[in-house]
Amino acid sequence: MQQPVMKQYPTILQAIHLIVLYIFIQTLVDFPLALLDYYNDTEYLYHPVKKIILGVGSTLFILWWGYRNTGNPLKSVFPLRKFHPFLFVPLSLFLLGIQQLLNVVNNWVEQVLPAPGWFWEMFNRIFENDFGFWGAFMKVVIIAPLVEELIFRGVIMHGLMRNYSKATAIFFSGLLFALFHLNPWQFPATFMLGVMLGWLMIETRNILVAITGHAINNLLVLLAITFHEDLTSGIYEKISTFSLNVIAALLAISSLTALIFLLYIPKPIKKE
Repeated sequence: MQQPVMKQYPTILQAIHLIVLYIFIQTLVDFPLALLDYYNDTEYLYHPVKKIILGVGSTLFILWWGYRNTGNPLKSVFPLRKFHPFLFVPLSLFLLGIQQLLNVVNNWVEQVLPAPGWFWEMFNRIFENDFGFWGAFMKVVIIAPLVEELIFRGVIMHGLMRNYSKATAIFFSGLLFALFHLNPWQFPATFMLGVMLGWLMIETRNILVAITGHAINNLLVLLAITFHEDLTSGIYEKISTFSLNVIAALLAISSLTALIFLLYIPKPIKKE
């Protein structure tokens, strides 16, 4: 009698459970504070001490919980292998080009399903910080990529890569990543990023590649928001939207081609 094959943790359903648990832990604290702020005109929800304690505590618990359930060593769940050193050049150019194109998609989504004012106020809060640009940089470019990649391309991808085909693992890595952000108006951008990082994780088997790629993407977003007025009065006035989108498409295609070449270039065989 054939023995049933035991799947590696997490499966897709177990990954969903892990994400829901993560969101639930944060909501358990955030929701009462949001109500308190609403009725008393306070700012407890955005207090830096609360954000640090909740952010660090919930993240460490989820990482511990997920890692423990895998039953595998750290180097297996969070692998570090060699990769091509110039990988981040075409990756940065691809993210730069694709973000311009995704802005078109996001604007279309906004027209079909307008976001309420309170949502954009909450979204902009992500890029605000009591310590100015460098505080936002630390939160958005350093902490967020580190935390999210350890969970999604570390613990979650660890199971998806072993239980499913490459295409399935990459797709669900991107889908769960996008749903986790609870932002339907930015879904195309977060889904694309999740798919890209999932693909890089599968091909490089290096968690640092995923973390760095995520950090590059968030840095580009932070710079675009910070210098939006300068960009609007500069390059956007001199180049038409159509021309800008054509340039962005060419940049994305050419850089993606270079990225594929670097990932799949045959390695020379060493002679004994």
